[in-house]
Amino acid sequence: MTEKIILLVEDNPDDVELTLMALQTSKILNRVVVARDGEEALDYLFGTGTFAGRGMAEMPVLTLLDLKLPKIDGIEVLRKIRADERTRLYPVVILTSSDEQKDIINGYLLGANSYVRKPVDFNQFSDSVKQLGLYWLILNEAPPAKI
Repeated sequence: MTEKIILLVEDNPDDVELTLMALQTSKILNRVVVARDGEEALDYLFGTGTFAGRGMAEMPVLTLLDLKLPKIDGIEVLRKIRADERTRLYPVVILTSSDEQKDIINGYLLGANSYVRKPVDFNQFSDSVKQLGLYWLILNEAPPAKI
């Protein structure tokens, strides 16, 4: 059985730390790979750039994707994830501070599995991350790695 990896795509160091703390306090002990911009996320997913040669057998079972990212924004990252046969079915949850209707609509049109607005309060944020982890890592039946 392979390790269940979470890919956290987040450029804000405070939000990275809060997310990691929330996962830890929720007893979600999966390995978390942090990509700090959209280009790094795509490099990780497709084994290119700084991740060239990475074994593609270990893929995330969940991607938590911020939208406002440097280099390549979250909407474009999602578009590329859904356009590639290897990653098309992977669960992607948009976890962002944006509550703009166009972001919500574009996220779902491009195949986001869920859209969660980051709460400002740490306890609410922690609870949101806990619920996301429990649902996507425990309750949800993920698609097979190969179809």
